[in-house]
Amino acid sequence: MPTPAPKLIIVFALYPGVTHLDFTGPHQVLSRARGAEVLTASLGAQDIEAEGLVFARLADLAKIARCDVLCVPGGYGCAEAMLDEAFMAEIRRLGGSARYITSVCTGSLILAAAGFLAGKRAACHWAWRDLLEPFGAIVSEARVERDGNIITGGGVTAGIDFGFVVLAELAGASYAQQVQLTLEYAPDPPFQAGRPETAPPEILAKVQARLAPLVGSRRAAATEAARRLQPA
Repeated sequence: MPTPAPKLIIVFALYPGVTHLDFTGPHQVLSRARGAEVLTASLGAQDIEAEGLVFARLADLAKIARCDVLCVPGGYGCAEAMLDEAFMAEIRRLGGSARYITSVCTGSLILAAAGFLAGKRAACHWAWRDLLEPFGAIVSEARVERDGNIITGGGVTAGIDFGFVVLAELAGASYAQQVQLTLEYAPDPPFQAGRPETAPPEILAKVQARLAPLVGSRRAAATEAARRLQPA
């Protein structure tokens, strides 16, 4: 009898302060991949609180031997995650042998801090794209960007689009479309305010003002994480 193909392993690496839709959206899509084992994992298998929801019974990131797809979501805790050496060591280890290294939203900053995005095109949440520059990444405004085996999604809800791009890569466009129909994914937002280019100016200004207190700490974290990548 032929040897069965090894199971496809997809890992979502979680950390405190992650945004839950960054990973639950693509998780819903990729959980439909045939023959795949989809793991949500954290350091020490700790429970993760994500904007009011608690995710428990997680895998221990350090005990996952390998994965085919590594996905790092974004979130308010991304700056702390970039500077968490234990967490970053696992991202580098798993990403180093993964077929696909991926992210959603500000998860691309974590990939950059791990050293995976130098010279690569990468997407990010629109408010934080410029923080990719200290790492030598090429900033993309795409909702989903691909550069070789690096696939990155834009902010939060872009993770669903991202999920279908990855699923098509793993299982083919026909199967991805079948899953899209099964999930009835047919976006029809009530407002054209989902991008800074289309949002009314007063709405954009209010969101920028709300995010302003985070700018200094995130820029400092990105600068420090980029410094750590430099040779001693």
